[in-house]
Amino acid sequence: MMSHELIARYGILVVFLNVLGSSLGLPLPVLPTLITVGASTALAMNLASSTYLNFATILGSAVIGGVLGDLVWFQGGKRYGERTLHTVCKLSLSRETCVRKTERFFGRWGVRVLIVARFVPGLSLVAVPLCGAMAVRLRSFVLHDCVGVALWAFVGLAIGALFASQIDVVFVLISRLGWQALIVIATALMLYVLYRYCRRIMLAKALEKARISVAELHALLANNPRPILLDIRSAERRMLDPFVIPGAEFADEQKPRQIVERYGANRTLVIYCSCPNEISAAWMAGRLRQAGVKLALPLTGGIDAWRLAGFDVEPIIAVSDAAINEEETKLFAH
Repeated sequence: MMSHELIARYGILVVFLNVLGSSLGLPLPVLPTLITVGASTALAMNLASSTYLNFATILGSAVIGGVLGDLVWFQGGKRYGERTLHTVCKLSLSRETCVRKTERFFGRWGVRVLIVARFVPGLSLVAVPLCGAMAVRLRSFVLHDCVGVALWAFVGLAIGALFASQIDVVFVLISRLGWQALIVIATALMLYVLYRYCRRIMLAKALEKARISVAELHALLANNPRPILLDIRSAERRMLDPFVIPGAEFADEQKPRQIVERYGANRTLVIYCSCPNEISAAWMAGRLRQAGVKLALPLTGGIDAWRLAGFDVEPIIAVSDAAINEEETKLFAH
């Protein structure tokens, strides 16, 4: 078939550019491309065609494209740190949770997270610059990234090879339908993106109703009793930005019950994080209210908004040594 000949001629370039663009953050359908190329290659081999690609060659082009794209973000994370993380989160459809989720994975597995990162939506795009920001050695990064990209690309190609005949039938039907099939596919993709965008807006509106601004917090801190200020940033993020709002205490967002037991239900709790739209702080505030706290509020803009307003921050070394030791134990225990 003509499609198999075209893939045999341009398949390596298509896979390379597709994986490279995806690694750079472009919304490209990489996995469908790998599956299609894998199916076409398998069919060509079964037909004993003289023009077919070797799976190892395709896999190699995917690895080269993926690692080259990832190196751009790795160097960006190494040089610009947190600013790069915020940039990549804007490219993710799940930007409200991608940073926090990636930090948890990295805190547990370190650079090994790259081996499985591409199998988890949104994880790879943030894990790569995070490795740079956390000063992972270049050699270790390239090694783990190569393994991760190769494993992910191999799965895509293998799926295509296993279901080659079924995929070929689908493409025959699509070719018969012509433009109608393309319109249906494009419409489905647009509806999906629109759904994620609307969901993000609705979530932001639902959470923004119960928040506190940095100016309001600054005024409250002059009162007696002062509100309890909780810093729920991950240990990795505190290493990148080793400062806190004066008076803040470290807290684990996954342990709301312990927080209630420690501070009681009648104190005002203000939570800040480093996630886009303060999503982690907002979710924790909701969980604390469910646990019985009368007033738990996320800080709009987090510590970045506090700085921009001209208010002072203090180095983390000024926070209790016990809290720091606890965080370091979590970070380096694995």
